[in-house]
Amino acid sequence: MRIRVNIIFSVLALLVALVGMGIWYASSLVNPTKLAALLTSSVKTATGRDLRIAGPVKLQFFPGIAVSAEQLTLSNASWGSQRDFLTLDQISLNIKLLPLLSKRVDIDSIELKGLDLFLQKNRSGQANWVMGSQGPLATNLASNKQDEAPASQNSLMNVGNVMIANANVHYLDPTGLSSIYQVQRLSLTKSGAKTLVAIDIKYKALALEIRGKTDSVLELMQHWNVSPAQFALDLNVGINGKSILIQGNVAKNPKTLPLIDLAINSAAVDWPSSDAIGNPPVQQSTRLSGQNLKTASAESVQHSPSTYFFSDANLPLDLLPEARGKISIGIIKLGLPGRQPIENLNATIEMDGSQIAVPQLTFGVGQGQANLALHLTRLDAASPVVTAKGVTANFTLESLMARLDPNSKVGGGKMKLAFNLQSAGMSAHQMASNASGKIQIRIDQAKTDSLFLNSGGDFVVTLLDAINPLRKKSNQNTIECAVAYLPISQGQLNIANTVGMETDRLNVLLGGTINLKTEAVNLMVEPYEKSGLTTGIDLGGLVKIGGTLQNPKPMINQAGVISSAISVGLGFLTGGASILAENALSLGKKGSPCKDVLRPWADIYPGAE
Repeated sequence: MRIRVNIIFSVLALLVALVGMGIWYASSLVNPTKLAALLTSSVKTATGRDLRIAGPVKLQFFPGIAVSAEQLTLSNASWGSQRDFLTLDQISLNIKLLPLLSKRVDIDSIELKGLDLFLQKNRSGQANWVMGSQGPLATNLASNKQDEAPASQNSLMNVGNVMIANANVHYLDPTGLSSIYQVQRLSLTKSGAKTLVAIDIKYKALALEIRGKTDSVLELMQHWNVSPAQFALDLNVGINGKSILIQGNVAKNPKTLPLIDLAINSAAVDWPSSDAIGNPPVQQSTRLSGQNLKTASAESVQHSPSTYFFSDANLPLDLLPEARGKISIGIIKLGLPGRQPIENLNATIEMDGSQIAVPQLTFGVGQGQANLALHLTRLDAASPVVTAKGVTANFTLESLMARLDPNSKVGGGKMKLAFNLQSAGMSAHQMASNASGKIQIRIDQAKTDSLFLNSGGDFVVTLLDAINPLRKKSNQNTIECAVAYLPISQGQLNIANTVGMETDRLNVLLGGTINLKTEAVNLMVEPYEKSGLTTGIDLGGLVKIGGTLQNPKPMINQAGVISSAISVGLGFLTGGASILAENALSLGKKGSPCKDVLRPWADIYPGAE
């Protein structure tokens, strides 16, 4: 018996000695000064950035091994507006003991306090968060060395749980506008093979909450583009109190694009208003120095407003993900700020590297239904290609205008629209300039007030004044029907009497051209009176619209005036009533412009009939 007790005590003494030796060995490995140097050199190797630790580094061995450091900074990209990519008041680490015996640091938990993160993208498309040749989310496959040892053998450390509280994320976009996101809480907690996620972010009036579980985020970052990785997620994303369920997975193999399979569903969610998500001027950022403000403001000034009706500013196509796979979307009710909601929104987004397709997008507004398709190709080229087609039915002008303006005084106006277009470019102006295809729209039985028509802009007002010089005398306008068939070829609209309208007073035909490259307008307006409005004058051929879409100009068609032997004053173009000529020629030209103009719907969109 005594021998057994001695053996037990001997074993316990040996274990105590081993533990003591382990703690001593661990303390030598995680000496604060050595650990700080190790972290600094490792971060430099991994990211190419300089990690500076200005405050004290503390080490604690009871009740566990804990390391804390204060006043940390990580340097920014050489072109960044800020000196530092991030600043951090304090970092606290809890380290597992046994892995230290294998000279590996496994962090059980990490807590960050006082984090300020400065993200920026410049005009050439560079992002300051892409670090080193093998950054975890880098997409430059050619520069990655995939034949090296797997991540688990090369990693300096593994991290279990992450907690970030009261952090600020600053983003400076290429135009010089700054946004600040307040991360009130970010918690990633290991639970078996899964990670429990809890995130609370506030941006202006937008409150974002994320709850759910995923595979390990940190393991995904470690293995990304180095060895095969799988990442499943099941998240509930709350937007101002309404939720979206995001489920699916992401797979990543070396030297290949990510493979995405996600489903996004919601019973009801509201799209944030522009006030909630609009970007403030860069001058409002409190963390930018005076010199940086001056530089950013100069860049912003250089980005002057477009001189075209269709903006020549580059579209953010570079923000589209480069991946393979699909994202399915199903939203029963999508609320829009100050407008009627979109209902039963269903779409599937298919991605294949430099191509993104939405083969079918359907939704409803009131009684109206839309069926659209969109294809983007050559997204990696200087001039991406866009193909869009669609058809809508059972919409009314009244319901659409109620979405845009609840106070709009528009009644009726049953609408149908079909389009089939293809273009290429990086801006709306380039795409308009290169567009080819067909558009057709028909509106029946609508009543509009003059204020609504006047809100259409300079081009619409100029056109309406030309069509009906006396429309300002009436607060109510009745449209019996209006049809526009617009064939486009390489940015050129050739309107060969393919726009027609019938009102309670006039029949109207439009002919001419609109060059979307230069936005030059050359339209002939041919209105024929039908109710004595013009005291019998033949209006046909008298009026034309010139100038540009941005600055349209009404003109008198001299050839039409001479051929009709009519002399009129400028009052005709400005809505005056000083038309005294007597000519009944127009009475024989009533016709039916809508019927004459309308093309078969199937010619624009197959199956649209």
